[in-house]
Amino acid sequence: MTSIPDAIKGEDWYGRDLDGVEYTGVVFDDVDMTELRSSGATFTECVFRKVRFNVSEHTDSAFVNCRFESCNFFDSTFRRCKLTGSTFQGCEFALLKVEGGNWSFTGLSRAELRGATFTGVRFREADLSQVRAQEATFEGCDLSAVALDRADLSAATIAGSDLTGVDLSDVTLRGTVIDERQAVVLAEALGMVVVPVR
Repeated sequence: MTSIPDAIKGEDWYGRDLDGVEYTGVVFDDVDMTELRSSGATFTECVFRKVRFNVSEHTDSAFVNCRFESCNFFDSTFRRCKLTGSTFQGCEFALLKVEGGNWSFTGLSRAELRGATFTGVRFREADLSQVRAQEATFEGCDLSAVALDRADLSAATIAGSDLTGVDLSDVTLRGTVIDERQAVVLAEALGMVVVPVR
């Protein structure tokens, strides 16, 4: 049985295939994971510091209670992945694409999510306070009880997403695309009384 080190530093994992691997409590420091592919991989309570995930693809993988510090997710894709309880600090997300999966309880406060795309993702009780998500897409996502304090969703698309329990009173929504059901929720959140049209 191959032992797994507590820390992996400065290694080149460019284009690797990680199929069904498991890592627990490992620190990945300055590792190049560009164009890496993971499938069914599990990372539990790991730390990713200055890791380059550029153009990487992750399918049915789990990153549970992990910390991502100063990582780059340029053009990376996550399909049906689980990231519950993970936190992100100082990361770059340009062209990030997330399809399905569970991102509940994640910490994305102050994240730069401009132009990122999330489709059918569960964000229940995630911290998205002060995110800069201009022109981002949150389509068909579960955003219930998400913290969006002072978030900027200008020109973003949130149509089809569940906004139950979300305080939108100090969220920038200039040009934000919503659906009719959400319009009622937003109006009520602003203290308006919505009556049916006769």
